[in-house]
Amino acid sequence: MNMMKNRKKVGIMGGTFDPIHLGHLILGEKSYEQLGLDKVLFMPAGNPPHKQEREGRATDAQRVEMVRLAISDNPHFELSLEEMNAEGFTYTYRTMERLRENNPDTDYYFIIGADSLWSFRSWMKPERISTACCIVTAVRNHIPVQELKEEIEGLQKEYEGSFILLDTMNIDVSSHMLREWFREGKSLRYYTPEAVIEYMKKEKVYL
Repeated sequence: MNMMKNRKKVGIMGGTFDPIHLGHLILGEKSYEQLGLDKVLFMPAGNPPHKQEREGRATDAQRVEMVRLAISDNPHFELSLEEMNAEGFTYTYRTMERLRENNPDTDYYFIIGADSLWSFRSWMKPERISTACCIVTAVRNHIPVQELKEEIEGLQKEYEGSFILLDTMNIDVSSHMLREWFREGKSLRYYTPEAVIEYMKKEKVYL
C-alpha cells in the first residue's frame, strides 16, 4: 500500500504549441486540479510525423521559448524538452515508454483534446501508448458527452488501457487561427499570455 502512496502523478501536455494558447493552459490546469497531479510537463513536439508542412511556422527554438514564457508563472507547470532533440520523427509511444523506463516511480497522464481522441486509432502504436500511460481528454462543445463516453469505452476495451474524461470543456481556440490573426494584425489578447504576444511581435514570428 505504501508503495502506491509514494508514486508520482505527472501530466504530459504534448503538442506543436505553434503558438501555445489559453486552451492548452486551461486543459493543463484542469488536469492538474481534477486528477491531483504533482505537476504537468509541457512538451513541445520536435518533429511530429503528422505536421510536416512547416512553412510560415515558428522555429523549434521560438516554440520552446513561447511555451516557457506562457507557463513561467505557474509553479506546477514545467517545460520538458524530451521530444526536442529527437532524431527523425517523434512518436508518442516512444516518448512515453522512455519516460516510464527512466522514472519507474511515476504514473503518466497524457492529456489530449477531444478531437485527438477520435483519431487515436490512427496514431503510431496506440496499444503501446495505452500501456505506457493513462489517456486524459477534455469534453468538446459540439460532441455530446455520451458519445465521448462511448468512444472511451470502446478504446478501453480495444487497447485495455485507461482513458479518463475530464470535467472541463475543450476551449475552441486553434494555433492556426492565432497565426492567421497575428498576420492580419488582429488582437490576440486573452487568447494567449501577454508575454507570448510581446515575444511574437519582437521576434516577428509568423510574419
